Amino acid sequence: MNWKWLFVLALLLLLVIFTTQNYEVAEIRFLFWAFKTSRAIIIFATLFIGVIIGWLTALLKER
Repeated sequence: MNWKWLFVLALLLLLVIFTTQNYEVAEIRFLFWAFKTSRAIIIFATLFIGVIIGWLTALLKER
């Protein structure tokens, strides 16, 4: 097995551990909206939004 696959498997294992430790439901409130979802999903969504904002900022900076 090469190192790439070992790295991917290690990351997947960490992802499974992270998700199982953060499965509790949390309520999100923003202005008039409120919904409940897993804490892990909230953290991943926040990470994704941050990556997109950073990527867009980098693109605008290049111009």
